[in-house]
Amino acid sequence: MSSNLIPVSASVAPETERPAPDRLISGDPVFTTWNLEEREGLYCGIWQSTPGKWRIQYDEWEYCHILSGTSVLTEDGGTARTVTAGDSFILRPGFSGTWEVLETTTKDYVIRL
Repeated sequence: MSSNLIPVSASVAPETERPAPDRLISGDPVFTTWNLEEREGLYCGIWQSTPGKWRIQYDEWEYCHILSGTSVLTEDGGTARTVTAGDSFILRPGFSGTWEVLETTTKDYVIRL
């Protein structure tokens, strides 16, 4: 019988990738993602990145909660914002700028397309 309650600690195979070469600014960041749920334009899980800096462009809506590490998000034409463990924020469609991981960062996320 399937359950409608899915523990975050459920065993999910991680996926790893790196930013596209044309978006990479510095370092050699490696992304590890544990997608816990994907359905009807909604995605949620855990994401981790090692240090580095790359350009980001959001067409989707994303809620993030930082679990560990330190990152700096800078919107084009805006102020740099440092995020650390315990911080939560939303990235709206149209956000364009950079994500820089200073200390390996882990976050929970919910994405709506």
